[in-house]
Amino acid sequence: MLFNVAEYAVERGLLDMNPLPSMKGKWRVPKPSVAVDRRSVVNPVQARTLLRAVRDVQRSGPRLVAFFALMYFAALRPEEAANVGKHNLALPTKGWGDIYLEESTPHAGSHWTNDGRPRDRRQLKNRERGEGRTMPSPPELTALIHAHIAEFGTGPDGRLFVGERADDLLKLTYMRAWRAARKATFTPEVLAGPLAATPYSLRHACVSTWLNGGVPAPQVAEWAGHSVEMLLRVYAKCIDGQDEALRRRVMDALGHRGA
Repeated sequence: MLFNVAEYAVERGLLDMNPLPSMKGKWRVPKPSVAVDRRSVVNPVQARTLLRAVRDVQRSGPRLVAFFALMYFAALRPEEAANVGKHNLALPTKGWGDIYLEESTPHAGSHWTNDGRPRDRRQLKNRERGEGRTMPSPPELTALIHAHIAEFGTGPDGRLFVGERADDLLKLTYMRAWRAARKATFTPEVLAGPLAATPYSLRHACVSTWLNGGVPAPQVAEWAGHSVEMLLRVYAKCIDGQDEALRRRVMDALGHRGA
């Protein structure tokens, strides 16, 4: 279509020549950025304030605090957190524990699943079927999970999070609670921006915290379920505050210790 328009313009004397052939092979569709917008990433104070606000959301909020905490403290994706059961947990009474995942349940809608349930069972993202991964559970998350089980128990199949009237936690339910928590936490100006716009932002905050805390990228990638290359591409803009420490390491390597 563009070529025909250009030829028509040449015939009418509007152009001296058709420019399109000379452009062939030179233009490429720009690749979309996959990097996380650091403006969407909450800090620890904001994250804990949001979790407290979730608890105040009636009626589903109290049942969702540990759900969102799994994203913030262990970098789970929403479809992974929704599928966590007691068999996935290796938690002491208090302190550090482990969470092992082997599948996720993304929300697909009942019309698109084989069994008519709103969530579909699949292997973990970036993993072969049956291949799992283990994430650490820091003491704060361990306490929240124990509190959730003590207060609400588990579903018939051992899963921590179920709907009030359904076997599966509906996306609509947790999104409604999340929007209410943001509204209760942020000023109208902040609310209109990208900060914690979706629950997935909690996962971004967790991974960013690990990286900024000095956890080696290969270990962060393993915990988060990324390749190292993708991890650094996605979170490059969120790695902050390490310049001075890295410069000291370079000086030490050059033999200028203490300089």
